[in-house]
Amino acid sequence: MPAADEHVDDLGDTNLNDTNDIDDTDDIDDIRDTGRRPGPARSSAPLPYVLGGPLVGRRGRPARSSWLSFAAIMAVVLIPLRGLYRGTGSSMEEGFMLVFPKRMLDGDVPNVDFLHLYGPGSLHVLMGWYQVFGYTLEAQRGFGLLQHLGIIFGIYALTRAWGHLIATISAITVTLLVLTPIGLSALAWEGAVALAIWSVVFGVRALHTSGRDRTLALVAAGALAGFALSFRPDLVLALGVAHTFVWWRATRRVGVRPVGLWFAGAIVGLVPMWLHLAVAGVGNAFTGMVTEPVKELRPGRELPRPPSFSKVDGALQAVVEGPADAPWWRVPHLAAHHQLWLWFWVVVATAFGVVIAAVLLRRRADTPQRLALMAGGLLGLGLLPQAMQRPDSTHLAWGSCVSFALLPAMLVELAGIVRPRLPAWRRDLAIGAVIALAMLVVMPFYTYRSYLLYTRIGAGDKVGGYEVSRDDRRFYFGNEPLQRASQAAIDELDRSSAPGERLLVGPADLSRTIYSDVVFYFMFPELEPATYFIEMDPGLADDEGSSLADDVASADWVLLTNFWTGWYEPNASSEFGSDAPNQVVANQFCLVGNYEDALVLLYRKCPPGAEPSGVSPAGIGIGADRRASLERELAEQHAG
Repeated sequence: MPAADEHVDDLGDTNLNDTNDIDDTDDIDDIRDTGRRPGPARSSAPLPYVLGGPLVGRRGRPARSSWLSFAAIMAVVLIPLRGLYRGTGSSMEEGFMLVFPKRMLDGDVPNVDFLHLYGPGSLHVLMGWYQVFGYTLEAQRGFGLLQHLGIIFGIYALTRAWGHLIATISAITVTLLVLTPIGLSALAWEGAVALAIWSVVFGVRALHTSGRDRTLALVAAGALAGFALSFRPDLVLALGVAHTFVWWRATRRVGVRPVGLWFAGAIVGLVPMWLHLAVAGVGNAFTGMVTEPVKELRPGRELPRPPSFSKVDGALQAVVEGPADAPWWRVPHLAAHHQLWLWFWVVVATAFGVVIAAVLLRRRADTPQRLALMAGGLLGLGLLPQAMQRPDSTHLAWGSCVSFALLPAMLVELAGIVRPRLPAWRRDLAIGAVIALAMLVVMPFYTYRSYLLYTRIGAGDKVGGYEVSRDDRRFYFGNEPLQRASQAAIDELDRSSAPGERLLVGPADLSRTIYSDVVFYFMFPELEPATYFIEMDPGLADDEGSSLADDVASADWVLLTNFWTGWYEPNASSEFGSDAPNQVVANQFCLVGNYEDALVLLYRKCPPGAEPSGVSPAGIGIGADRRASLERELAEQHAG
């Protein structure tokens, strides 16, 4: 491996001479604070990987400090893990990460045969994953865990530039933000962010290496960035600003060749996207991944910015914070809506603050650590739109996970200016305490409380989700009435349906497609989904011009739920769309089962001579009073 002075002289401006023997705490602090060569090294610790060092220690094995860091991080991950595998799932989002790859294995194409608002990359990977590990909830959650670990150890690798302790603090910080609040659902966002972080790690590494090592790092950075975009094309802003900075640094010394290597890697990483464009067609893919999520979906999913100070805006969030559902937390705290309001501003301040701090620090001394902080901070700033479009707890965590995890590194840099003689271990522990206290004040419900909840579930101190099952497939709902109604409908459909028949799942009122319990499709892989709208969203499935009414008419079975009938948000999801699908159910289908006071309604296409129900499912389980109250809320929203 080339020496570190060659690494930096090739692509950087800092004066790091003979730094292979730099101690990874105090001596790196000397570089950070002065930009000059440190004094004689007190240990032979190699440079961190992100700054051009080896992947493992000099003797081919990690140092003891690396093992201790790994053990500490994994302990934090493992404590709630059993509870996460048994916890309640999101019946639409987790459901479609189970169903969509299976549909593709059966020959269906996203954006042609079913609605899919994200990139094809995660679905392609899950197709192979299910082939190897089985088509089960546990296999899907196992992949979700791997995605989380990719984020956690990506942050660790990026912040190793500031020593093992700070890297461990940063990794644990991001664990509390993404692992338990979001759960193990194998959503495309987590995979994309993990890939994006590692792409930045390799991009920064390329600035501190030369020759073959630099070539490999540049190609890896591009390939990982391209693969991330195949998961979530909307990461183009975050990846663009972060890697443009890396390109700029690289081209200052060695010309445009590094950019060419990066793009060569990106072309390879985007292979899932090229395949999808070829199969689905450019027009269908653009509509499904750009037009529908950006133009048509957003009015029905966006929430106020900033969040309301006096109430919780998000419907799912309001359910979780309800008096019957909120997890135990007796530590003094702000109300949920106050936490969300305050967290919103912290997210914005952190995203901009890390980048501004990096710019100002680099003006004092352009060190390798500050370069890494700048690249990571730009990635975090590019994630901010995710938090802005729908600032509930999930999207705030998604949009801030990188920036907030970089706060310890930023504070180390600032401490090196304010208190340059403070011992590194004391400084790092103080920074860890500050971050822990900040989370306890700002968003304890969405970090510590959720971590405690899943820890209690795993220890058997609290019931997790309520299981429904069919054969080797299972899922966990949030309470016993949902479980009883769902299991009864599953059992009846299991007895009465035949392979190859068509099933449609949706909300009881198909004129408000606010959510869909996709997991029922997972329970019946031998039945064909009868609709393009496996995932249902306001403004798409319930639009006057959609195919939903025709899809309902094509079904043999219709399973409708009132799980989300009380859904109200200050956006277009509260408006009623086409009532035609409800009328098709009323005029062509016979009611087979009404479970738990219409929590689940199961219909079958009426055979010749049978009398259809004649009653719109929209009025079963909701009633005229609730519909009138929804209309009043909508009128108040428009008046306001």
